[in-house]
Amino acid sequence: MDLVDTIGTIAAILTTSSFLPQVIHTFRSKDARGISLGMYSVFITGVTCWLIYGLLLQAWPIVVANVITISLALAILVMKLRYR
Repeated sequence: MDLVDTIGTIAAILTTSSFLPQVIHTFRSKDARGISLGMYSVFITGVTCWLIYGLLLQAWPIVVANVITISLALAILVMKLRYR
């Protein structure tokens, strides 16, 4: 793995895993009042565009990272709608 791939992998792991604490906290507390519905809606739309971009390029690290990110962000969005 060259330096570019290493940096990309580290970036994907960090940005994707950054959603885990929010998912866990919201799930445990059942409190999503501090979550912005608008922000997560726009964010998921943007990440979906990144996913499509990765698919078109056949850049599987981008695809995998964005599938996981969308899943975590959708979990937060669902909890926001459920735990109003």
